[in-house]
Amino acid sequence: MSPIGNPDRWAVERSLLARGIERIAGVDEVGRGPLAGPVLAAAASFPSATIRDSLPANLEGLTDSKQLTPRQREQYAAILLRLPGFRHTLWRVDPPEIDASNILAATHTAMRKALSLLDPPPDHALIDGLPVPGLPVPHTALVRGDARSYSIAAASVLAKVTRDRLMVEYDREYPGYGFARHKGYATAAHLEALARHGPCPIHRRSFAPLRSVQGELGL
Repeated sequence: MSPIGNPDRWAVERSLLARGIERIAGVDEVGRGPLAGPVLAAAASFPSATIRDSLPANLEGLTDSKQLTPRQREQYAAILLRLPGFRHTLWRVDPPEIDASNILAATHTAMRKALSLLDPPPDHALIDGLPVPGLPVPHTALVRGDARSYSIAAASVLAKVTRDRLMVEYDREYPGYGFARHKGYATAAHLEALARHGPCPIHRRSFAPLRSVQGELGL
């Protein structure tokens, strides 16, 4: 059966299957850049039969979550979670741990944890971006992998949807910052709210704008 959608987005997965590697996971993260909230990683694994044969027609537009609208991301996430044999895991690292180490270390921790929780464990991982030290399985790093691999794209969408929902919850818990709108990123409105209210418990105090605000407020 011919694959539905862009067959190139299965190219790396199919090359691994051809080598006898059956369980493949895509891994991606979201939230490295914001001033508030966690960094969150997802690992996603399609059944090998889906990789060999076809992607369901209602997933053919699956790609990098940044290229999709919020509504599209929610739709794809719902479809993925209903797909027979599809597996995924999530792991978040919250601001105190980010501040205690650094954002790169926190991101790698989230990716390692998400991957280690997949059941059954994968034989190989596809990582968006650069190699990640200490992963529990061999991996291939793909620059712009979320636009080149359906496995990574699935992880990208699930991570983004989960983090966005969490930031909406934080908006209710910490009103006045606009977290539901900007999701913690350094927009003009967010920086203005920081100057007005100071940081709240989910802000990353080690990030440069926060250090400046805390100095001005004497915190």
